[in-house]
Amino acid sequence: MAQRTLACTGCHGDQGRAGPDGYYPRLAGKPAAYLVQQLRNFRDGRRHYGPMTGLLDSLDEAYLQALADYFSGLSVPYPLPKPAPASTAEQERGRQLVREGKLAQGLPACTQCHGLELTGVKPDIPGLLGLPGDYLNAQLGGWQTGQRGTSAPDCMATVAKRLSAADIHAVSLWLSAQPVPLNAHPADHKPPATRAHVDLPCAKLPASEPAKAEPQPRGAYLARLGNCAHCHTARGGAAYAGGRAIDTPFGAVLSSNITSDRVHGLGAWTADDFWRALHHGESKDGHLLNPAFPYTSFTRVSRADADALFAYLQTVPAQPQPNQPHALPWPLNTQLALRVWRTLYFSPAPAAALTAGPVPSGTAAWLRGEYLVQGLGHCMECHGSRNALGALTGARDGYVLPGSQWFAPSLNDPAQASVAAWSVDETARFLQTGVNSKALASGPMADVVRHGTQYLNDADASAMAQYLRALLPQSPSAAGNAAHATAAPAGVKLYEKHCADCHGLQGQGRDSVYPALAGNRAVLLANSNNLVHSVLGGGFAAATAGHARPYGMPPFMLELGDSEIAAVLSYVRSAWGNRAGAVSEFDVNKLRRSRAP
Repeated sequence: MAQRTLACTGCHGDQGRAGPDGYYPRLAGKPAAYLVQQLRNFRDGRRHYGPMTGLLDSLDEAYLQALADYFSGLSVPYPLPKPAPASTAEQERGRQLVREGKLAQGLPACTQCHGLELTGVKPDIPGLLGLPGDYLNAQLGGWQTGQRGTSAPDCMATVAKRLSAADIHAVSLWLSAQPVPLNAHPADHKPPATRAHVDLPCAKLPASEPAKAEPQPRGAYLARLGNCAHCHTARGGAAYAGGRAIDTPFGAVLSSNITSDRVHGLGAWTADDFWRALHHGESKDGHLLNPAFPYTSFTRVSRADADALFAYLQTVPAQPQPNQPHALPWPLNTQLALRVWRTLYFSPAPAAALTAGPVPSGTAAWLRGEYLVQGLGHCMECHGSRNALGALTGARDGYVLPGSQWFAPSLNDPAQASVAAWSVDETARFLQTGVNSKALASGPMADVVRHGTQYLNDADASAMAQYLRALLPQSPSAAGNAAHATAAPAGVKLYEKHCADCHGLQGQGRDSVYPALAGNRAVLLANSNNLVHSVLGGGFAAATAGHARPYGMPPFMLELGDSEIAAVLSYVRSAWGNRAGAVSEFDVNKLRRSRAP
């Protein structure tokens, strides 16, 4: 776990002691239930910090718990506190708020929840000592403004909103100036209530989100293969309730509520209505759907599978969340524009007859794979090329995804993402786990694996592998620019300092741990977007049943500037026999600006 958590300790300090700049807090020794709740809050959007969200996006509950348990079990010394630059009056104000609270304002003493020694309380309340004043000030301000939150009921938000700016300043300064007791472990119980006790809306934060029993008919399996929940669930929102923004070149399209709610969801729909949406791209009331909902692929889904999928969605708990209008400019937000687009680029396909189930080898398996890749899996919606009006062209050049600017490489190009040279087993393993001896899923593909393809049964994974391996290859694209990058001394030094420990001095990587960079076609892509994103944001591979605890890479977006990232990546693309084009400072800056703040 120490090796796996290098993605965390790059910012939070060795063994989670805290970052040197005072912004990244201590992780070591905090209650595991508190840590896992914060990791979940970052991943699911209740706490807002882009680098943390991106780092955790591909991890499941089990891995979040493993990370929390690891850091909670570490016991390392605290640094000595720094003298508080506060007047005697400010120090006394801070002490009173922390130790006594303010009954008239409904402010409990911090010791009421965080323990008499302020070292936290098991299982889920953190200590307040040993933290920099700037960090404490920022977190209290975050609760006031809604930039930080947790699962309801959110007691800290209630408390923070009752504090004045001067109160927050005094509390932060006083706490940061206090020494940490020798025995800094969280207490076993909260202090008993006193006359100064203030009732709050919660007894404690939920230690975990209970697993919900999910029916497992064929429709549930199909929903996972189509990745329905991922697109129809807003970050931190209720499953399938919609509201997730889907970026397009023309603006954001907001996914719809597909729970069983009768007003806002599919509760009043029939199986015929649902079939018409998938197959014809028309809603229950007859209005045309935006093709960001990929009915251009789902039109290939069979009626039997559509009915099974609809039956499953009718079991999803109703969520009364209204659908939101798309953020598209006029006239692209009109039915007339959609009608013109569909006349030019869309025709409903004949329904396929194959269904999920045991697949024999040979032609039938290939056909099953084609059905899954081209239909429910809708792989070409990302990996296919599009024209200026957003329609799939049939070309196989890959596609830069709007918004994030990740590049979905061509499935036909041996220099990009063709698996023609992989075995069926290697390809199926990549789909089910996100990793094999040749590649590792990252960025949006890690999301596809974690939320979708890891649930493929062995027969369907093999069928998709057979179809993908048989895709007609095109001539390999040129790797990089005409002139390959040259190794600048700055890039060499940066690589040796930040990259060599994991990826090797010769870019050889570590088998099944860190990918090799020498000869890696993801490194050599003419479009370097994915490489730049990987360095800026770091991250983990997808946590899947077959690859439960992937290793991580720390984000370098705050540690390295644009020119430094360009230098080290230009070196990587030119060293050890690699022959790809240089990465410019402009390339890095463009993608840095595309990332969430």
